[in-house]
Amino acid sequence: MPAQHVQWHRKHSTVTTAAAGDSSSSGSSGGSSGDQRRRLGRTDLMVPSICFGTMLFGESQDYPTACRLLDACMEAGVNFFDSAEMYPVPQRAETQGQSEEYLGRWMKQHSRDKVIVATKVAGPSCQMTWIRGGPVALDPPNIRQAVDASLRRLQTDYIDLYQLHWPDRYVPMFGDLDYDPTCAYQSSSPLEDQLAEVGRAVQQGKVRHVGLSNETPWGLMKALQAADQPASAVPRVASLQNGYSLTCRTFDIALAEVCHLEGVSLLAYSPLAMGLLTGKYLAPDGGPATARLNKYKGRYAEAESRYGPKRNVHAAVAAYAQLAHQHGMSPTAMALRFVLRHPLVASAVIGASTQQQLQELLAAAGDGPLQDEQLLEAIDVLHKRYPNPTP
Repeated sequence: MPAQHVQWHRKHSTVTTAAAGDSSSSGSSGGSSGDQRRRLGRTDLMVPSICFGTMLFGESQDYPTACRLLDACMEAGVNFFDSAEMYPVPQRAETQGQSEEYLGRWMKQHSRDKVIVATKVAGPSCQMTWIRGGPVALDPPNIRQAVDASLRRLQTDYIDLYQLHWPDRYVPMFGDLDYDPTCAYQSSSPLEDQLAEVGRAVQQGKVRHVGLSNETPWGLMKALQAADQPASAVPRVASLQNGYSLTCRTFDIALAEVCHLEGVSLLAYSPLAMGLLTGKYLAPDGGPATARLNKYKGRYAEAESRYGPKRNVHAAVAAYAQLAHQHGMSPTAMALRFVLRHPLVASAVIGASTQQQLQELLAAAGDGPLQDEQLLEAIDVLHKRYPNPTP
C-alpha cells in the first residue's frame, strides 16, 4: 500500500468523516457499545455501533432465549435490531418469518420509539418456494406484500430501515467474486421501480428509511442516480448492508468510494466471518458440534460456500488469531474492533447464540475501534498474504 494511502487509513481509523455521519463518543474506549452512536447515511437517525441480528431466532434460539438476548442488548444501550422476512436460517418453510415474529412479540413489551428495527424483503430465489412462490421477482407487488407481512409479524406500524435483501439480477455474491457476463439476466423489475414502491411505503408511513444489501457499485449508483432525479419518487438509499471483516474487505475495492462520496453508510454483516474469526473452528476436532458451521453442515449452502473449509481460510484465521493473542486481546475482540474502526461503518451487525457470546461482543465494542497503529499495520500485512478468503 502506498505511503499516502497508509497515512489516509491511519488518519481515518475512527468514525470522523461526513460520509460516515456524525458520532457521539465514537473512537472512545471504555464506554458501552450503545454510547457510540453514528449517523445512518444522510438521515437524522443515529444508531449504535452494534446492531444485533436476529437471523437465528426460531431456529437455534427459542423465544425465551431471544428475549434474554434482546434485553441484554437494551441494557447495554444497543437498541438496533436487524431481521428479514426469510429468517431464520437455515431457511425452511416451517420457520419462515419467526425471527420477525419473535422480535415483534418482544417489542410489544417495550416502548416502540426506543427501538430501531431493520428488516429486508427477499429477492428472487428458486429455493424458497414458500415465500410468494420463490419469490419469483423483486417487483412492486412482491415488495408491497412483503412490507405488509413484515409489519404484521413485527406487530408495529412502521419499519425504521427497510432493505432489499439482494438484487433482482445476477451478481456474484456469497463466495463468488468474478462477474460472468454469460450469467447476466434482465431483472423482472427495474431497480428504480423497486425503490419507488418502497418510496410509496415511506409516503404511507410504513417505512422510515431505505437500504440495500449484497449490492454492487453499479447497483448502488443506479439507486442513487434514480433518487437524485428532479421530482423523483425514489427515496435515497441511506445504507448498504454488505459483508465486511478481516477476511472480507471487498467493500474497500470500489463500494467504499461510492459510499464515501455519496453519504451512504455501511452496515457490516458477519464481522466475525460467521464465527470463524473467534478461532473456535481452529480446534483439532473442528470446533464445537453446536457451532453453526458444524451444526448445520449440509443445510446452509450460502454459508458453506463462503465460510466453508478451505485451506486459505484456515490459514488466514489462524494467523489473525495468533496476531490477536500477541497483542493481548481475544481474536473476537480484534476482529470486531477492526470493523468498527472503518470510517464508513455505521454499525456492525453481530449475532450471538448465548449470553456469554453476546457479553464478549458488547464488551469488545465498548472498548471502541482499534487504534494501535502497529497492530493495524500487522493486520494489513496479513491481508496482503491472505486477501479476502471469505468474500
